Order: sequence, then C-alpha cells, then structure tokens
Amino acid sequence: MGGPGDPPEGTPDGAPAGGGGSEDEYRSVVFDESFVRAARLQEFSAQERITDHAPAVRRTPALRRGLTRQAVILVALIVIAFGTAVYMGVRSPYRTTAAGRPAEPLRMTVIPLAPGGAVPGSGSARDLYRRSPAARFGIAADGITLPSGVRRTAHFSDSQVVTALSTAKDYLVDSSLDPDVLTGGAVRPVRMLVDPRQLDQFDQSFDRPVTDGRHAATGWLVRFDPARAELADPHIRVRGTLHAAETDTDTLEVTSDHTFVYALRPVGATGRARTSLFTVRRELHFRFDREDLRNHQAELLVSYVQAGPLSCSVDPAEHLRPLLAGESAKKDGPAGTDPYATGSATALCGALAPSAQPSV
Repeated sequence: MGGPGDPPEGTPDGAPAGGGGSEDEYRSVVFDESFVRAARLQEFSAQERITDHAPAVRRTPALRRGLTRQAVILVALIVIAFGTAVYMGVRSPYRTTAAGRPAEPLRMTVIPLAPGGAVPGSGSARDLYRRSPAARFGIAADGITLPSGVRRTAHFSDSQVVTALSTAKDYLVDSSLDPDVLTGGAVRPVRMLVDPRQLDQFDQSFDRPVTDGRHAATGWLVRFDPARAELADPHIRVRGTLHAAETDTDTLEVTSDHTFVYALRPVGATGRARTSLFTVRRELHFRFDREDLRNHQAELLVSYVQAGPLSCSVDPAEHLRPLLAGESAKKDGPAGTDPYATGSATALCGALAPSAQPSV
C-alpha cells in the first residue's frame, strides 16, 4: 500500500512502492461517476473549525424558491405609495369637475355711439374732464376698486374670492388702460390672462377680426386705430363696480361694469391741435374654476361694449376709429346687416347723448 503522500493514481512505474502494505486493501472501494455526482458537498465553517462543540460539518442551505424578503418589502412599499397617491388625488382640495369641460366662446357685442353734432374739443384735457360727467371719476387703475368686505362663499375661501376679483381687475387694467394695448397694437399682456381653452378664439379675433359676435378684437380689449388717434393724457378716467358670486361648487363668476374716458388727439398733432374725449362702457362677465384661480387666468363669458363718438358706418371689429374734435358723424345708419348670412351678428348703432359730452 502506498503512503499518504502517494499520488491517487498509484506509484509511477519504476518508482519504489511506499511502505505500509499493499494496494489490494483499496480495490473494493470504487468511486464511479454516479457516486461522485450524487455526493452532497459539505464544508466546515470557520467557527466550526475552531470550536469542538459545533457540529463537525454544516450542510449548504438549499436555494430558496420565490421572492426574497427584501423583494416582498419593496413591493409592499410601492403598493402603499401608489395607493396613497391615488387617495390624495381623489381627496385633493384643488380637484375640479370643470377641468374637462370645454370653455364657452366669448359672446361679444360692440355698439358704436354716434354724436348728434360736431365733437367738442379743447386745448386742455384737464379742462375737458372737469366739464364732463367724468369729473369725479378715479384715475387709471385707482378707479378700478375691489368691493369692500370681501367674504368667503360656501365653497371658496376669502383669498380665492380676492384672487378672482384681482384677476378681473388686472384684465381690465391691461385691456383698457395699458398705452401699448390702446394705441400700440400689443395683445400679449391681455392674452396671458385668458384661459388657454379660449386662446384659439382670441387669436382668430386678431388674425381675422369680423363682426360676428365672436371674433371682434374690440370685444377683448380697447384699441384705437393707431393711424388716427393717440392719447393726449395718460391719466384715463375710470369708474365702475366689481361683483363676485359662486355659481356652483367649483366655479366663481365676477361681473364688471366700468366706464372709461380717454382724452384723444390726432396722431402727430402739434401743440395747437384740440383734444376731445372718447367714452367706452364695458360690461364683462368672467368665470373662474380652481385651475384658473391657481394660474391667475380667467374665462370670459360676455363682453358688452358701448363706445363713442363713432360713426355708425365704420366697422369696429378690428379698431375703434374715434371721431375727434370738430368732426361729425356721417348721416347714415349702421353697417348693413344681411339676414341671410349665417354666423353674422346684427349691426347695431346708438346715438351718443349730448349729456355724455363735455360742455365747452
């Protein structure tokens, strides 16, 4: 028998056999391939190798099937987070049933007011204001005041009601008092305050203005023909009211009714040119859902405008073309109305009362 140091294959040919017996003692032990494959691997752990009280061998644990504990915990956390997000979305105080509601188109009416005679004028805008019904009006944005004692409604807080009123005021200031809008052709300050669902109608009103009750630029804002008139005094006179009311659980409406009085003169006029007054009465109805309140925007429902002195025969859809000091309206009626034309609005015109003019 070979010694412990002999190779497993036996002593090489020609090498002396180790002492200690014959190889015949191992011939009965056969390690065939099936035996080797069926053998379970076992190993000593470090602790077992240094401790006499531990089991001599440790079996390698079998591979666990299914999800590990960490994976189960991760899945549970994801489910909890998703459920919380859904719950908070349903319970959010900013939810609104109006979010999916299409915006109504703005319905607008612009009525020119024709003077009965020549438009009065003066070399001083201040003198004209003092001699007109606008003598006690506020000046510019100071003339647009929020109602006193604003209170919450059943479903809107005090701050939300104030936000609706403030947004309506900002719209009036930008669309009726901004010099760049009045005579410079700017529209962006007003457009930024319009509910995005109405922007297609807004843009079409300026790209292709028509008197159809839907697409007049002057239904959205006050603008004078820049080739005809310019402001003679930046201190525009204003007086009117704002009123807010809740119409349903998700909607506030604000109604505004203001009269604006402008001092105008011919474009490029010299110091000897006379100034005249031009009056615009605007009644606007705004609607606010909760998203509008967050975004400081408004949906316009109704725009009712009376403006003069104007000539009845001039289309006011794109610009207001004022009659200036010393000018008179033509002796004709309003622009013709075709009752067979679909989608058109009836042409309207009114007479500007002498009491609405300054006494000079």
